[in-house]
Amino acid sequence: MNIEALDLGEDKSLLLVDDDEAFLRRLAKAMEKRGFDVEMAGSVAAGQAIATARPPAYAVVDLRLEDGNGLDVVETLRARRPESRIVVLTGYGAIATAVAAVKIGATDYLAKPADATDVTNALLSRTDALPPPPENPMSADRVRWEHIQRVYELCDRNVSETARRLSMHRRTLQRILAKRSPR
Repeated sequence: MNIEALDLGEDKSLLLVDDDEAFLRRLAKAMEKRGFDVEMAGSVAAGQAIATARPPAYAVVDLRLEDGNGLDVVETLRARRPESRIVVLTGYGAIATAVAAVKIGATDYLAKPADATDVTNALLSRTDALPPPPENPMSADRVRWEHIQRVYELCDRNVSETARRLSMHRRTLQRILAKRSPR
């Protein structure tokens, strides 16, 4: 993708809402390189405050945040600036949440881990056509590993609780966690 050729329009304001601070910083830096004027928020409350005070033209909102649901930020932004382009990100790609996000006003819905190119394509897409497949998709083993790691972190690194939630044997999970990540 040619970063110089992006047509962001007159207003380049972008709100990023995610409670994963490292991911938020990386995405903010990548989106600034693409010409966006980025504001970051790490919670629903902070995202709603920015959406109310300075509603951006674009927004990328994580679905699950520590203090609530990212769809609350989408609703606030939709009420303040109906024409804004909003992409909802989540580590939990489920059809029900995708439908809820789109019904509430999200422009698109992407499963994590999504890179800056995927996010930019979703934000700037002006047609109902499907986006092109990713250039370098993750392997199925990598996607599985990422999912297991995410659930493990959400369970505060508790192996027994993670195994229960993933419906797998605890020892199997321990072996998977002891290995390096697949490519």
